[in-house]
Amino acid sequence: MTLTRLLLIVAFWTITSFGQNRVPQFKDYPVSALSSGSNAPVVLKRDDRMYRTRLRDAAKEKPNFAGHYILTYWGCGTSCLVGAVIDANTGNVFWLPASLCCWDHLQQDDSFTPILFRLNSRLLILSGARNEKEEDEATHFYEFNNGRFRLIRSIKPAKMVER
Repeated sequence: MTLTRLLLIVAFWTITSFGQNRVPQFKDYPVSALSSGSNAPVVLKRDDRMYRTRLRDAAKEKPNFAGHYILTYWGCGTSCLVGAVIDANTGNVFWLPASLCCWDHLQQDDSFTPILFRLNSRLLILSGARNEKEEDEATHFYEFNNGRFRLIRSIKPAKMVER
C-alpha cells in the first residue's frame, strides 16, 4: 500500500512538473462560438477617446480574436506597439495588458511578429518587453476571458537568461 502511494505521488509530481514547462498553444484555449452578424458600434470611455479614430476604424473590421473580438494595435514609437480588443457584440473596449517594445533580441526571421493571436483561441502571445522595461524581454502568454487578460507564463529566450 505504501509503495502504491509513493508511486502515485511521484507520478503526480512528474505530470505537474512537465505540465508547467509546456509552452501554451492556441489549441489549449479554444472558444465556444465564432462571431456571426454585424458589429456593434464601439463604446468609448474617457480613457479611450485619445484613440477614438483607431478604435472606430477597427470596430468596422471582422472579428479576428477569441471568437467575437477585434484585436487591433498600432505603433507608439520606435519598435513600440500598443493596442486594444473590441467586443464585436457589445462594442466594449479592453486594452492590451501592456505596451510592447524591444523585441529585436527575440526576432528569429523576417516572418516574426511581436503579437500573435487567432480567431478561434483566447490565447494572446506578446513577444518583447512589456511597458518598456528592458529586463522584461520575453515571450508572454495571456489568456483572455470575460474582458480580462490573465498572464499564464513568460518565457525568456536562452540568450537572455545567460546575460
